[in-house]
Amino acid sequence: MSDLETAMNDLGTPTNGLGAGMGGSGTGMGAPEALIPVPAVEPGTAGPPCAYARLRAEQPVVKAQLPNGETGWLISRYADVRAAFADPRLERPLLSAWPPREGDDAPPPCLPTFLEMTGEHHERVRRTVLPLFGRRRLDFMGPRVRAMAEELLDEMVAGSPDRTADLVSAYVEPLPLRVLCETVGLPHEDRDLYLPHTLTLLSASGLSMEEVLAALYALQDYAAELISRKEQEGEGEDYVHLLLAESRRPGSELTRDDVVSFVVTMLMAGYKTNMQHTGNALFTLLTHPDQLRRLQDEPAGIGTAVEELLRYIPLMNAINILVAKEDFTLHGQHIRAGDAVVPVPASANRDPEAFADPDRLDLTRSPNAHVAFGHGPHTCTGGHLTRLQLATAVQVLLERLPGIELAVPAESVPWDETTPLRAPARLPVRW
Repeated sequence: MSDLETAMNDLGTPTNGLGAGMGGSGTGMGAPEALIPVPAVEPGTAGPPCAYARLRAEQPVVKAQLPNGETGWLISRYADVRAAFADPRLERPLLSAWPPREGDDAPPPCLPTFLEMTGEHHERVRRTVLPLFGRRRLDFMGPRVRAMAEELLDEMVAGSPDRTADLVSAYVEPLPLRVLCETVGLPHEDRDLYLPHTLTLLSASGLSMEEVLAALYALQDYAAELISRKEQEGEGEDYVHLLLAESRRPGSELTRDDVVSFVVTMLMAGYKTNMQHTGNALFTLLTHPDQLRRLQDEPAGIGTAVEELLRYIPLMNAINILVAKEDFTLHGQHIRAGDAVVPVPASANRDPEAFADPDRLDLTRSPNAHVAFGHGPHTCTGGHLTRLQLATAVQVLLERLPGIELAVPAESVPWDETTPLRAPARLPVRW
């Protein structure tokens, strides 16, 4: 899942965070930067774009033309990306308010998602929600996620007398949605109502404000209607029921609107990103047979392997927009209040200053302080649920089908490149 949260960085020391780049180094520092396009992912890959290697070396802070026509400062080095997510001078704008419009053109406000909450509001909601993603809840969910994965593989095998199948349609695509429905309490039968709006919002950086707002309002309306239904049902064990019960407790820090925001956030962060990353992870393992065999021989290493898959494969290639609240200088570039700043985790996770031999997949890599889930006060609250889901998907597949392999050459696998979340459209396998 991809909202963002973990402790604040110390920006006061010259070797830590954004402070490390003040007055910085690199080629042409201090000179005005030409506007560049956001680097594109190479066809047939999940990324990150190779162009970021040059940007990290020569232009670690560079002004770019974003897909929606706006401009923003791309930040590509690990230390700078990590610090940007935690920097109090940078904040996430409301999806309904960026890029800003004034006067009669300004849209009516939307409820903030968890990504956009700030200050005391964010702190009190996070305090309430965080236990839902803690160890006790994951211990409760683990067997359920495994049962879903096993059921899907049983159905795939039973429906494949020739021992071949498309792993995406049979396993990769349905599993994250089932997990999301089970944990949040979303009706699976409503998927045609909420999924189209969710997919629209994940492509928001390349859409008009009107398209983004229409999807956001529709998703917010659906969440409010779902919560009304849940209120009529009484008690339950899903997240919505648990949060509604908390919001009704005397002295609670949570409001009903916060529960609506939670549902919208989970829909945006909990489905498509997990689906695409799982597909990419399985494709990566199937095209690295030595690493796959190591994991089969040493299944206890699944936790370390998952961290490397999160580092090596972008969890998403969508645009992370932050907005500067004040002027500051980074690597010789003067960033003004109101400028968009775009930290790129996919680039940071391949920075050779942070990771040895970063373009090599190493399922035993440790330590592995990747920033796939961001950093700072908005580190992904659901990161541990994402880890559980990915680990279970890989483990169950290797246990049930130890001889699984691609049924076609890797270069002929078709890719879904219609959104920033690039992944195989189909994954033909045999076992």
